[in-house]
Amino acid sequence: MAEFSIPLTALKGRGAATRVAHRFERDARAAFDDGWQTWDETLLGEAAKPQTEVRWEDARSAIMANDSPDIAFDYSINPYRGCEHGCSYCYARPTHSYLGLSPGLDFETVIIAKRGLAQTLRKELARPGYRPSMIVIGSVTDCYQPVERELKITRSLIEVLCKARHPFSLVTKSSGVERDLDLIAPMAADKLVAIYVTITTLDAALARQLEPRAASPQRRLRTIRALAEAGVPVGVSVAPQIPFINDDMEQVLEAAAEAGAKSAFYTVLRLPWELNEVFQQWLALHYPQRAARVMARIREMRGGQDYRSDFATRMTGSGLWSELIRQRFHKACARHGLNRERLELDLSQFRPGLAAGQGSLF
Repeated sequence: MAEFSIPLTALKGRGAATRVAHRFERDARAAFDDGWQTWDETLLGEAAKPQTEVRWEDARSAIMANDSPDIAFDYSINPYRGCEHGCSYCYARPTHSYLGLSPGLDFETVIIAKRGLAQTLRKELARPGYRPSMIVIGSVTDCYQPVERELKITRSLIEVLCKARHPFSLVTKSSGVERDLDLIAPMAADKLVAIYVTITTLDAALARQLEPRAASPQRRLRTIRALAEAGVPVGVSVAPQIPFINDDMEQVLEAAAEAGAKSAFYTVLRLPWELNEVFQQWLALHYPQRAARVMARIREMRGGQDYRSDFATRMTGSGLWSELIRQRFHKACARHGLNRERLELDLSQFRPGLAAGQGSLF
């Protein structure tokens, strides 16, 4: 069958090239040429331009608890499932399998939006047993992906948290966060918010391949500058680090610090479940000459495997190559004044009654 398989081509504006099967599927399917000329370059090109579809899901809960020891926050809120940014390395892609959808193209074309999430959050904050702790908005997929411009679910969540005086942080690749500076800036003045902007590389051509529908690296630097000028504590994420692909970590950290970032963090590429196939497919399409070399280094950081999920090493890897990345990161941060001070958000200001429209005695 292999000799009759239709060759894969990269899809403009998409990170994945195919709808790879999710791990719960029983049947495996593959496109092939049956000799009847049922496909050609023109027809294949037209069929391979999937449009983004938004599906609604009623929100049964808003706040999700986290007990992973290698993650620094306790609670998270995710307005969306799936992400149109289409990052080829996104660790969240396998979550679409639980919906019976492909972690490949479906993940970036079938977006699940949560209806009534702000109202659900308001109720959960008002519960007698709730105790405030750090909340991260969009811990799985980007809370400012393109559909947020129209749906404004993330903004509605920030409005609730603002009224309740509840601290939060978020990580994004989008300039859309600037839209909500009218809410975020006053909270920042009261030590209730921190924003992190992910910049994987400064190479615009590489960024278009890695994360095709995210803002350009230079636009993200402008977002960091806008947040910093508004008084918002802003950091930069240089995640993930991919050997022999995005090798400009030092330049990213320097540019982010010049734009106003005060902190930084990184992770190395991790390939859980179906993401392994999606990413290796991306490598074969965009960097076939170095694909084997990249995977060899990834396996070197994962004890000889494509991925290891143990909490001790899944974010940073292990071995000499992992140590090299760690040293580069910390030396660059020291050189540019990043991570000198630890930001602590103020949990003591939490007033759940304010979000429900009640008055306050204080």
